[in-house]
Amino acid sequence: MEMEDFMCHSSSFLFPPSEKNQEKDSVTNHRYALVILNQPLPRFAPLLWDHAQLRLCADGGANRLYDEMPLLLSPQLDSSLTPPRYKPDVIKGDMDSIRTPVLDFYKKLGTKIIDESHDHNTTDLHKCIAYIRDHTPDIDKSKLCILVVGALGGRFDHEIGNINVLCHFSDTRIILLSDDSLIYLLPRNHCHKIFIQSSVEGPHCGLIPIGVPSGSSTTTGLQWNLSK
Repeated sequence: MEMEDFMCHSSSFLFPPSEKNQEKDSVTNHRYALVILNQPLPRFAPLLWDHAQLRLCADGGANRLYDEMPLLLSPQLDSSLTPPRYKPDVIKGDMDSIRTPVLDFYKKLGTKIIDESHDHNTTDLHKCIAYIRDHTPDIDKSKLCILVVGALGGRFDHEIGNINVLCHFSDTRIILLSDDSLIYLLPRNHCHKIFIQSSVEGPHCGLIPIGVPSGSSTTTGLQWNLSK
């Protein structure tokens, strides 16, 4: 298979916007959207929030934003004092997990609520990714990068379902994040160049073929490179 140009990957979103590595950022030049799912927020969630131009909670992810973001900002801050700037643009999903007081809180702040309880054929993450793709017409899709927190941990079938979303939207950059892991798809029709932010990520890296065997994979820069 003939390969296209290099596809570059960088985790500059793990640094405050004012401290981003300018060289790496000029390579990727991403526009970020953030999706919050219903698992514990990673410690760097406020950083991701600051990078994002569009912010969505998938159903019960709104509970996590309401309960946990204040604790990440200050362990002494009461959740009822969540700063108004941490208002999601959209809450979307089947609405079977979000608590009524949380829903009412964000409604009063002006968050758009999209109830898709009629759709049982797709996951809440799938619904949110589709919304972002459809409602960012001014962003070059090659520059769009969707950061997802709360996608890892909890039920295994939910984790696999979230990884399946990466494959379903393989033409969109989607990164699943937790305190311990960062997962994204490397499309097979590209060569890939990954810029490591060694102060905040590493040292481990895993390459896993999804769906079909990897016919040929060659790497450089790893402790044990592939050459097949």
